[in-house]
Amino acid sequence: MNIFKQRINKLQKKLEKINVDVAIITNEDNVYYLTGYYDYLHMEFGRPTILIISINEGSLLITPSIDENMAKSVAQVDKIIAWNDGLNNEWRSEIPGIIKKNQVGIELNLIPQIVKTYIEQITECRFPKNISPILEELRMIKSNYEIQLAKHAGQVANAMMIAGRQAIKEGIAEYEVALAISESGTKKAAYLLDMYYTDKDMSPITHFLQIMASGETITKTHHRASTRIIKYGDPIFLCFCGMTNFHRFKLGFDRTFWLGEITDPLQEKIYDLAVASQEAALNVIRPGVTAESIHKEYASFIEENGYDYPFRCGRATGFSFLEKPQLVSGDKTILKKGMVLAVDGSITVDNFRAQVGDSIIITDTGYNLITHHPKKINEVIL
Repeated sequence: MNIFKQRINKLQKKLEKINVDVAIITNEDNVYYLTGYYDYLHMEFGRPTILIISINEGSLLITPSIDENMAKSVAQVDKIIAWNDGLNNEWRSEIPGIIKKNQVGIELNLIPQIVKTYIEQITECRFPKNISPILEELRMIKSNYEIQLAKHAGQVANAMMIAGRQAIKEGIAEYEVALAISESGTKKAAYLLDMYYTDKDMSPITHFLQIMASGETITKTHHRASTRIIKYGDPIFLCFCGMTNFHRFKLGFDRTFWLGEITDPLQEKIYDLAVASQEAALNVIRPGVTAESIHKEYASFIEENGYDYPFRCGRATGFSFLEKPQLVSGDKTILKKGMVLAVDGSITVDNFRAQVGDSIIITDTGYNLITHHPKKINEVIL
């Protein structure tokens, strides 16, 4: 049995326990996780793709006819139905006969409103149940295959960071650094796909606007690589939280650099504290502790040194950029072996911010780093 059938079987068993007869799944990351289907137009083009999983009748994929060939090629489902724009009742045609008298489950906060409204109108049963917590739980602990993907994603990220570091030069525009990063990541991903995977449709291309800031833009956390020219003495921030996306598996990875020298002693102090705040979090990560306790160590360290923490300490990743748990106050999820987490350290002041971030895999006794790049102050001055 392939991994997608195994995942669907696990979901069916969990649905049965909460008395849900039919699950309606629309989030593209959940659809991929359960079926292997990807590279299709979705709601941003007004075309919903809907995965229907029944505890008794298997799986049905309803997808636009424009993507039918891709669905037939990669989707591991029992049946595929394609719909076309403006014909019959489009994607709605098959749904009433499947769900009318059944208890339905939906991804409450993820389902497109147009699909949710239609389901509520036609079901004769109670209001749909929220199955997002079940899907989040299924995806929290990574399988051996997913751990392999995470490690390969780490190799792509490491290659990108080296390329970005080497491309940073005086007189170079930010976008030129971003191009070097994307090229390096794409080449590494292509090598790994050819060596270890059989899916020839999966693209190695990194396709996310590079998060990068330099000089006076350094405090703009999600600034994209622009035409700004890098100058001697500039701090430079590289973030791969959207770029590291190998075989649809996402990681977090951040570094702060300087070109030539650090001209402001406060910047060095803030950077060292940012690195230390990440270390405070990493020091307590192991199975059995709560997600919020990791954030507490990070936040307390920053506050004890006279600053406000800028954001949560981290998050779980996988086939989505944000999965469960989050390393933040209030998340009492117990960390377990097989979770993949992005763990950050950061401090912001008026004219400067420093951030480092790495991705890790929880092990039996602690964690293993997936991403690797120097962080000591003398190693990040280029």
